[in-house]
Amino acid sequence: MRAPSLPDDALRAAYDAHGPELYRFARRSLADAGLAEDAVQEAFLRAWRASASYDPARASQRTWLFAILRNVVIDLARARRARPPLAGDDARAEQSSDDDLERAVTAWQVEAALAELDDDHRTVLLEVHWRGRPYQEVADDLGIPTGTVKSRVYYGLRAMRSSLEAQGWRDA
Repeated sequence: MRAPSLPDDALRAAYDAHGPELYRFARRSLADAGLAEDAVQEAFLRAWRASASYDPARASQRTWLFAILRNVVIDLARARRARPPLAGDDARAEQSSDDDLERAVTAWQVEAALAELDDDHRTVLLEVHWRGRPYQEVADDLGIPTGTVKSRVYYGLRAMRSSLEAQGWRDA
């Protein structure tokens, strides 16, 4: 195993800056304080081990840590589902909670990816995909050719995909 490159003081600073927020997220997601503590600890351990792969030009430290925590929370939730339920557990409520968590994290990561786009690409993506407007209508409003709107959508989506992959997304 290669030696991690993140110094201990940098790890402490990252924990001081983001630990409480990560814990709250894990606590809401897992509905268990002890499991949430374990999740945050595992997320920081994974971050420490993968610190050489972190690129601040691709994502903020907060975004990177939340992507790692998201994967840890999903792993823990799957492990919990694999065990027999404890008395009083409601499987439907847990599934609903997992779905809500997944939607919240996805929205947050998409928002972070959109923020990395330049204004021209972000504008056409929001108009075409979020508001569902036709290319021609967006082109008319912006005073640009329809082909320009189409190419901005194409390159904007490519940039978003790259940004989301940097946050840990993978093709299913």
